[in-house]
Amino acid sequence: MKPASSRPGRSGVVTGAGAGLGREIALGLASRGYIIFGTAASLEEAQELKEASAGRVSLMVCDRTSAVAVDAWACGVADALGPAGLDLLVSTAGEYARGPVEALAQDALRRVFEMNVFGALAVINAYLPALRSARGRIVQITGWAGRVPLAFDGPSGASGAAIEAFSALYRTELKPFGIDVTLVRLGALKNDERISPDSAALPRQYRKLYGKAFRTASGRLEAIQAAGMDAASAAARIIDIAHGDAPASRVAVGTDAERMMLAACDMTEAELDSYLLEIIGLS
Repeated sequence: MKPASSRPGRSGVVTGAGAGLGREIALGLASRGYIIFGTAASLEEAQELKEASAGRVSLMVCDRTSAVAVDAWACGVADALGPAGLDLLVSTAGEYARGPVEALAQDALRRVFEMNVFGALAVINAYLPALRSARGRIVQITGWAGRVPLAFDGPSGASGAAIEAFSALYRTELKPFGIDVTLVRLGALKNDERISPDSAALPRQYRKLYGKAFRTASGRLEAIQAAGMDAASAAARIIDIAHGDAPASRVAVGTDAERMMLAACDMTEAELDSYLLEIIGLS
């Protein structure tokens, strides 16, 4: 298929486009001539981005955990696009929970999966008819923890692993329709909202069991985050990936993500387990 950059009248959808990485991706694509549709957390975010993009980005407040809301949003966008269809869908993760798995509330775990997995699937499925029309591309963004999960950041790893599996399935199942699927394993971003509360936020019965280890691990995770990429640089890299002539199946973005993917390939299971404990200061 032709690279996305060669199509006239290009269109894109970016979830979570009201702030952070999603915002930078939406603005970056708009600067390359795309008309962008997406989701925002508030009407204020939507209006701000419309103005910042000179009207090339149109966002809607949409609950991605609601299939009804997602379908209604996608139908409206499809009507606006017409028979040309959708050239590019960029799907971002949006929910995190940190702590020992034993101590995490079931509702918190469900929320992570509802947003990061079921919400992502709902968006992709809703836009498949428009993507088929344009023989478009899907870029699914997740964290590297989906490949190598870290202790005390389990929901990110578990939901990321699910998205990795679904992305591989979509890649195979959608190939006959000319739709490319790329999974981006994203490294840490500065000013990301994943920084966790301290151990005092743990339920009382778990503080003695996990408090010290959780504080140590949280400090290490925050240090990794502080040394991460800025959102604009990560967005530029992701946009370049989306425009590649021969899109990769899986791409690591960020120094830490690249390092972890190499470790996962080169180390034995025992070596990798020790390395992951060392990263969070628990070796």
